[in-house]
Formats: sequence, C-alpha cells, structure tokens
Amino acid sequence: MKKMDYKNVRGTQDYLPEQECIRRNIRRTLEDTFIAYGCKPLETPILNYTSLMASKYAGGAEILQEMYLLSDRGERDLSLRYDLTIPFAKVIAMNPTLPMPFKRYEIGKVFRDGPIKAGRFREFTQCDVDIVGVDSQAAEAELMMMAIDAFEKLEQDIVIQYNNRKLLVGLLGIFEVDANFQSQVILILDKIEKVGNAAVLAELKELGLEESAIKSIEHFLQDNRKNTLAYFVQYEEPLIQEGLAEVLELERYLNMLGITESCLFNPLLARGLEIYTGTIYEIFVRDGRIKSSIGSGGRYDNAIGGLLGGTEKFATVGISFGLDVIFTAMMLGKQKNQQAPIDIYIIPINTIAESLVLAKVLRKEHRVEVELSGKKIRKAMDKANRENIPFVIVLGEEEVTQGQYILKNMHTGESSIKRFVF
Repeated sequence: MKKMDYKNVRGTQDYLPEQECIRRNIRRTLEDTFIAYGCKPLETPILNYTSLMASKYAGGAEILQEMYLLSDRGERDLSLRYDLTIPFAKVIAMNPTLPMPFKRYEIGKVFRDGPIKAGRFREFTQCDVDIVGVDSQAAEAELMMMAIDAFEKLEQDIVIQYNNRKLLVGLLGIFEVDANFQSQVILILDKIEKVGNAAVLAELKELGLEESAIKSIEHFLQDNRKNTLAYFVQYEEPLIQEGLAEVLELERYLNMLGITESCLFNPLLARGLEIYTGTIYEIFVRDGRIKSSIGSGGRYDNAIGGLLGGTEKFATVGISFGLDVIFTAMMLGKQKNQQAPIDIYIIPINTIAESLVLAKVLRKEHRVEVELSGKKIRKAMDKANRENIPFVIVLGEEEVTQGQYILKNMHTGESSIKRFVF
C-alpha cells in the first residue's frame, strides 16, 4: 500500500505545543489589554455572502482578488472573510439599537489567497478592536496607546507610523490626478518604502497618468519638507486643511499621553484599502527585523452607512494586530521568554495514584502535570529544565508514608517541605 504524502495546504501552518504556547501568550496579552480598555467581545461568522465582502464599502479591488469564493447546495455565492472589519460593520448595520459609543474586540481566523512571505500566510489570525460613535481623534489616540501598552507587555519595541488619507487625496487633486486613478495611485504610493521612488514613478507612468501629474508627484517625493506638517500648510485645498486639522488634534493627544517617541508622522503612508477616510496607521518593530507591519488600522466613517444603503456617516475607527506576524517577529528576535506550560511537574516513584490525588488538589491554584510515562528521574528532570518548569515534586513511597512532599524551585535550587494527607 502506497504511503500517503501528507502536507499542509500552501499558506497554512501547524503550530506545535512550544510554538502554540507563545502564540497563546500573545493572544492572551492582547485580549487582556483590550478588556482593560473597556472593549467588549464579539464573534462573527467566517462564512459570508460574497455580496457583503465584495461591496463598494469593503476592501477594494486588490484585496477582492485574494478572496476565497465558494457556493453552498442552494448555489448561493459565499466567501471566506478576508478581515474582521466588514463583518463587524455588518453587525452594527443590523443592530441599530446598540448603545454608542460601542467598543468591540474580536480575535479570529481570516483567509486571503495572496502572496506568502515571513509572517504572512493565507490562513491567519487577526486581533481587532473597533470604536463606533466617536468623532474626535481621541479614539485614534486611545487605540495607538493601546497598541503601545500591549507591545510593552510583549517586550517588543515598536513604532507607529501615521498619516491622514485626506492629505493624500487632497494632494492628488491639486496635482490634477484623474479621480478614476486616485485609488490606484494611492496603492502605488503605499509601496514606496519597499521599492523606492524610481520604481513608483515608473509604475505611475505605466498607469497612464498625465505627464504633468507625474511631474508634480515626483517633485513632492523629492521635497525634503514633505515629512513635516508645515509642507501641507501652504495648500488652501479644503480636504487638505481638514486632514491637517485632524493630524494636529491627534498629535495633541499623543503629546499629552507622552507617546510621541513611539509615533512617527509619515506622509507617504497610504494603506491601500479604499475603506479608509481619515487617520491611518501601521505598526512596525523598531529594529526592522521583520519588514511587514505587525498591526494597522484607521478611520472608516462611510462603511456602515454604505452597507445600510445610504449616505449616513458612522464615526468608526479600528486597529488590527496580526497574531502570526507578531509571533514571527518574536521568533526572529529570539525572545522566547514565554511562560512554561505548567507550574508544577510531579514525578511519581511507584506512586502514580497518590500523585494524581496531589495534582487534583494543587490544580485548584496551579497548572500541574503528572509524569505518567514512567520516565526515570534524570530524564524527567531534563524535561523540567528543557521546558523551563519552575517547580518539581518527586513523590516516592516514603513521602506518602510520612504525609508530605518536597517542592523544589528549579530556578533557585531551594526546596521546601509541604504537609499533605494522601
């Protein structure tokens, strides 16, 4: 009989216990941070109608090319969700009586049939927070503060790059970029840090822009003042002035929160998704050991009203953390300081039944594993050291007879005697 050649679907991955412990610590840290900020849990379906995920107010043309499509027995067009944002917007649209402002978090799998690279898969986990009902930049500032808090707990030094889409869109209008091309131009500009000015300008020419528009964009890219807000003050374009006011408001909050050293204004940050209407941001590890962003988000005030079929605006801002890319960044940084999977490891010597009884009691306050495979003491101790288990109990017949056990601290080498009736 021919042996089966088992392998994972391309873009998916198994995580063995050591890896999964780290991932769960990341998830737990993020979730605890979300809860500390007053966010409420929400869960949405993985399976959605294609019409929802492909709506005008969804991800935009580029991301729709990566959407997994399928159908059910009723021949309805369905798709797997490619993010948690549009399903969330749908929930708000379907539940108009929810009290505002509404702050939610959701952690779940999403799917994109896109390119694969370090930390980027086709099945991956997003950890999202969204706030509906806050017009001011205080919402953005709180989410950026939340990100800094979470990554401090994960011992990751990060920088948050931020911008405002209104500045970009307003500039493209002044540069006389055809409105039909503006979304594509923003997508191209979003690649500039990866490919450089020359490649971006070449792609803009391939797009078929007017030569005058390309020249204006080139002058902007070469202007050393563009990285400051002062550059945008010169324009009276209402959209630019609106974006400028929002950035200044945001920076006032960031300054009061004392987090400006971790936040960097980047006028070329574009975030390709058309859904965004104002402030946008991306999170990077400061040392650049991984180039991909490990979190991102922004304001999308038109999505919920659009799904309702009207023009009403719902002030909405969100942030998304990529669990898989955070895990990859931590592994590249060799920061494996995750908690041991257990607190106490009991090694029985002809006392399996008594060890199970002791474990039952200790589990009321601790995570406890009993060695059931009959490992010799030396090999069991090797396992405790390898897995960084903090405490070990070697339980023999003599300890059971004396009604006690010895708890050894594996980090300090100290031992203490504990009374116990078996």
